[in-house]
Amino acid sequence: MPTRLRVLVAVLCAAVVGALVPAATAHAEARTVQGGRLDWGIKTSFQRYVTGPVAQGGYALTGGAATVGGSGFRFHSATGTYDGETGAFRAAFSGGVRFTGHRTDSGAYQLDLTLSSPTVAVSGGSGTLYVDVTSKAKDTGAITTARQVPFASLSLSGIDMRGGGTSVVLNNLPATLTAQGATSFAGYYTAGTALDPVSLSADVRQPRGEATKSPAAKSPQPEMTRKAVKSTALVDGAVDWGVRRTFREYVTGDIARGSWALTSGALDGGAFFRFPGGRGTFDDGDLTATFRGAVRFTGDHGLDLRMTAVRVTVEDGEGTLYADVTTPDHTGRKVPLVTFTAENLKTRNGLATVTEASAKLTARGAEAFGGMYPAGTAMDPVTLAVALTDTAALPALPDLGSAPTATPTASPSPSVASPEPAAQATGPDDDGTSPALPLSLAAGSLLVLAGAAALLVRTRRAGTDAADTPRNH
Repeated sequence: MPTRLRVLVAVLCAAVVGALVPAATAHAEARTVQGGRLDWGIKTSFQRYVTGPVAQGGYALTGGAATVGGSGFRFHSATGTYDGETGAFRAAFSGGVRFTGHRTDSGAYQLDLTLSSPTVAVSGGSGTLYVDVTSKAKDTGAITTARQVPFASLSLSGIDMRGGGTSVVLNNLPATLTAQGATSFAGYYTAGTALDPVSLSADVRQPRGEATKSPAAKSPQPEMTRKAVKSTALVDGAVDWGVRRTFREYVTGDIARGSWALTSGALDGGAFFRFPGGRGTFDDGDLTATFRGAVRFTGDHGLDLRMTAVRVTVEDGEGTLYADVTTPDHTGRKVPLVTFTAENLKTRNGLATVTEASAKLTARGAEAFGGMYPAGTAMDPVTLAVALTDTAALPALPDLGSAPTATPTASPSPSVASPEPAAQATGPDDDGTSPALPLSLAAGSLLVLAGAAALLVRTRRAGTDAADTPRNH
């Protein structure tokens, strides 16, 4: 072979190898997404319309979804993959929200729309938000269900998704309704309509660590189950309670401009607080238990409410949740805050549970809230689980992932700045209006932007939509 030809072949081979190396590296850099949250208000003006005087409706959260800020919904437990070499990212989240309105004389709703299981996919600099949709047609009333509809396109202009960190954090991504999204939205909006921006935070882990991180729980042996029936001492336990959704929204809104803090082992479940470490006794449906953890709500206008030393008793199918309560004007020990129905608190495989039992505020609970709510007010439901054997596993807590850092860490260029605090309605129960933007997540160390790109993401909102309403209503 002539020398010149050999050189040419060598150059071509080197080029081919060079082209293949990045692909191999990209494969090697693939990471598992496990844990995280997605905040999205869907469309704030739609929320206002649903809960306002025309539709006179409301919304219900499903699958552990929560509210955040003034008008955002929080979805949890991200799972998926991230490739730091190419920037390809895909994460699916749990939870949903159902909107209903325009109730007819028969009790049915003309407006009935459920959006759930959002998934964000990013590839090649473009992003798409997929959701499961169940909707009722405005004209015929026909109900359709579709899985993973490409509901909105996401603008990632100026964002470099490549990196090698331990989290993916995206703030205030502008979202635009797609043609398929408009169809599944039952025609309330046209394609191209600006939706609320999307913010997410997802933990990124090494694939090889997954196998040992979450071993499958073993089913208890029959003899252990028999022990559970005889035992009265709790091995573990947890009670989940969010106090009251609209109260949380009031605390973080622009009236109270406050927040809450969890201490002494209390955990954030998104839509509720978990008080773990249950200790006590269980005897044929009756329960006496204490739990760890405290929650403190603070804000303007003298708001300072602390609950600690949570206790639960169940007797003859009636449950009561107690707490030590401290406010500027009230201090009480073992205050009975709410009562709930617990008729089905029975043991099975070493675990006794009550799931989302309706709860009502007691007279002393009303005093603890300073008269904000009268006795008998419906509060957030109570979920209770107590383990009577070492092998009984408590229900999994929604995985919100690691909390994003409040300020960007050192990086070659500026990260996306945090948005202004979300607005809020005029009172703790004013569900007829909704503020403009969800509380978005602070930037992390993985995604860095050039200065102009940071400004773009910070200022390019999904449009001012406070005045628009759904079509044909």
